[in-house]
Amino acid sequence: KLFNAYREIDSDRLFENLGYFLKAAIPAAEAAGIVMAIHPDDPPWPIFGLPRIITDEKNIDRFLKLVDRPANGLTLCTGSLGSSKGNNVPRLAAKYASMGRIHFVHARNIRLVEGGFEECAVCAGSLDMPEILRSLYDSGFDGYIRPDHGRMIWGEKGKPGYGLYDRALSAAYINGVWQALSARRGA
Repeated sequence: KLFNAYREIDSDRLFENLGYFLKAAIPAAEAAGIVMAIHPDDPPWPIFGLPRIITDEKNIDRFLKLVDRPANGLTLCTGSLGSSKGNNVPRLAAKYASMGRIHFVHARNIRLVEGGFEECAVCAGSLDMPEILRSLYDSGFDGYIRPDHGRMIWGEKGKPGYGLYDRALSAAYINGVWQALSARRGA
């Protein structure tokens, strides 16, 4: 019944609805000193016949133009965008960071497999995380980076995708790469 309510909603209609929301929300956010950061669709392909719109460079560009202001930005989720082989995540990171439109980063790695992807450690997937971080660093990104979707390791029990130990290891890995990038610049 719920899916039937959305049967007539295509990607153009979703963009229209999102634009309606953003035209009201972004000025209010700016007045309060807040930036908005939309998360890409995860995964970046239709689910149950419902369209997804924040999936690739073309659609991100379209989204940013709906309300073309610095407060209207992205959460760069590397795993969401990287699960589509057509997305060059380091290039997207450089492009949108240099525009000042990435307000938050989910540093998440995935392993591309037949028919989709699997979550994996930040340092051990199909995405070149040091290259993504270099693209952000070289483009002047100075916002928040959070490791995302850590594994449950060392007998840990908790909410799937949010293992404490693996996320701590991932944060240390990200900090190490960032420090190496910083040292390289200082040399």
